[in-house]
Amino acid sequence: MGRALVLAILALVLVFVTPYVEAQSMAPAPAPASDGTSIDQGIAYLLMIVALVLTYLIHPLDASSYHFF
Repeated sequence: MGRALVLAILALVLVFVTPYVEAQSMAPAPAPASDGTSIDQGIAYLLMIVALVLTYLIHPLDASSYHFF
């Protein structure tokens, strides 16, 4: 019976106290320095350059029977 009374008093105290307890709001996160589009564009340019170099390296092997010059 004693534990139930202590638990009931604790519950009543918490019911009356909790509405007055307010947590501090967190500061907003800083804006990102880059949204990723410039990184994606840089990777795309790099891949295009690699494809261009590979094309010019492989092309003479395919066209060895043709004499343009």
